[in-house]
Amino acid sequence: MDIILIPGFWLDGSSWDEVVPALTHAGHRTRALTLPGMESKDANRSKITLRDHIDAVVEAIDSYDPAGGKVVLVGHSGGGAVAHAAADARPDRVARVVYVDSVPLGEGGVINDELPVVNGEVPLPDWSLFEPEDLVDMDDELRAAFRERAIPTPEHVTSDPQRLSDERRYDVPATVIACEFSGAKLREWMEQGQGFVRELAKIRDVDYLDLPTGHWPQFTRPEELGRAILASVGPA
Repeated sequence: MDIILIPGFWLDGSSWDEVVPALTHAGHRTRALTLPGMESKDANRSKITLRDHIDAVVEAIDSYDPAGGKVVLVGHSGGGAVAHAAADARPDRVARVVYVDSVPLGEGGVINDELPVVNGEVPLPDWSLFEPEDLVDMDDELRAAFRERAIPTPEHVTSDPQRLSDERRYDVPATVIACEFSGAKLREWMEQGQGFVRELAKIRDVDYLDLPTGHWPQFTRPEELGRAILASVGPA
């Protein structure tokens, strides 16, 4: 199976480095994307939009031979919104979307327009701006390493509205790897009609896998995250 790994805010494709071995050793082919504007801290990202990130994933999907089968999209955090929109654009080419501490973003929603913007981009904020649940298992060493590698996210990616057009996206199976909050809690919120899980509630086939840790399991529990992705994808 071809697996496309989509990073969240402040991260490039290398953020998946400790997760990839579990997938490749199981026989899967992986491609960890670095999205537009995230090539380096010095890249010009002033005009990069959410659609640019989505289009980059769609281009990656299209690069695979359709005769070779469908692909799996794995999106972490804000990358989950990008993965969902790519599945909307290519519902017949995506076998499953795996949301890593993330949920699909519905039509008109924004990923997070409350983050502090500096000169048209969103640098990694001070740790005090995050919720305690975000930072579980993120010790001082991991925090320092993350801040050292962090690349500012384009402002428009955080605040552009999601645009979707094909309801066949609801037929694409999904897995939520639940980290900060359990799958049971997500289902409870769906039953209550909470807005941020409204799009998730519309997907017809969803599995939930609990991986209790903070918001960045690729750093705090990478091997376990690899195994969770394998459990959702199945054998090569």
